[in-house]
Amino acid sequence: MIQTLRFSDPGFADAFRKIEERGETAPAGVVETVQAIIADVRARGNQAVFDYTLRFDRLELSAATVEVQAEELDRALASIPTDSRAALELAAKRIADYHRKQKQETWISTDEADVLLGQMVRPLDRVGIYVPGGKAAYPSSVLMNAVPAKVAGVAEVVMVVPMPGGEVNPFVLAAARIAGVDRVFKIGGAQAVAALAYGTASIPKVDKITGPGNIYVATAKQLVFGKVDIDMIAGPSEILIINDGSGVPAHLAADLLGQAEHDELASSILITTDEDFAKQVADEVEKQLRQLSRESIARQSIDRYGAIILAQNLDEAIDFSNRIAPEHLELAVDNPFEILPRIRHAGAIFMGHHTPEAAGDYLAGPNHTLPTGGTARFFSPLSLDDFVKKSSIVSFSRAGLARLGKEIVHIAELEGLQAHARSVSLRLGK
Repeated sequence: MIQTLRFSDPGFADAFRKIEERGETAPAGVVETVQAIIADVRARGNQAVFDYTLRFDRLELSAATVEVQAEELDRALASIPTDSRAALELAAKRIADYHRKQKQETWISTDEADVLLGQMVRPLDRVGIYVPGGKAAYPSSVLMNAVPAKVAGVAEVVMVVPMPGGEVNPFVLAAARIAGVDRVFKIGGAQAVAALAYGTASIPKVDKITGPGNIYVATAKQLVFGKVDIDMIAGPSEILIINDGSGVPAHLAADLLGQAEHDELASSILITTDEDFAKQVADEVEKQLRQLSRESIARQSIDRYGAIILAQNLDEAIDFSNRIAPEHLELAVDNPFEILPRIRHAGAIFMGHHTPEAAGDYLAGPNHTLPTGGTARFFSPLSLDDFVKKSSIVSFSRAGLARLGKEIVHIAELEGLQAHARSVSLRLGK
């Protein structure tokens, strides 16, 4: 049963700390295991990747079979129902349209006649996207990672996806074809991350790795960061709903369970100012839980990390939301735009009673790869910025260097860097 709490409860801080700290510590041995896998892939390349894939995914691979061929992608796209293809294509279009608005161009400033300054924006050459397998298939993850990369102009998008037992999900492959993924490999886990970071005879080295995965994938991304860029270290998923007693209890219960069914560590929290509404939502959660195909997963999530919190007023609810900086924030209130200016930290904000989080998960347009575990205080959703890099442009004329050279030399000498100073003074004939 989902727990009901009040901020004034003596045990509130301890009860909520259990929710906040879930998934913070990797199980014993994870880091050491991942380090060993990365080192092995670096040393043995393809063969190490194939050995781990056989061991963990029960799939025997070779250089000839590790890559999904273009014809397989075409067959997958042709095999899915027409309405499924239409839905995925609509999602891809909306994601592309939204991310296209984030595009930045190279610029040059001519504010000074003798100095030109600017910024050059260029897409990354090659990006690797990790798509989870196992408990569920996620064609939406393919679209959310690959479409923005293609909109940014990334030359080559390489996808890795585990296929346990050789089972191929046609919707994931169809989404890859719709999104314009260039190459797909049948590998997952820490070994796939290592292969993308360092390259093997069959798997190309990439410049950046994006996409969610389990604790081994997240740890591997953390360990290869610096050799390649990564999007973020994603923890367990979460939703926070702020409510003023308005709306339909069954709707909000469904939203809470939509998060809980992801995995056992997901957290679903409702903060409401209405005690009767809170009870109705709790009853609906229990009722709807029994109807879910993933009831066992959702029930563990709800029982351990779910909560309905009674707030005295919306001010208390908003302050608490800003403190925990949720990944998904639903403003299930009558006037969401009235309180929006007071929201300081959230990965994605869903406004009003007709905007469930699921709309953002699939095809609203904004990215569903979001900062978790309070990192929305300083991280942003995956965006076009993740698939480009920027170079500064600096051009001094002789007159410009003469005008500013004295100060450049002065600062270089303050730092005791004589050659730096001389590189300017020599050009000025001093």
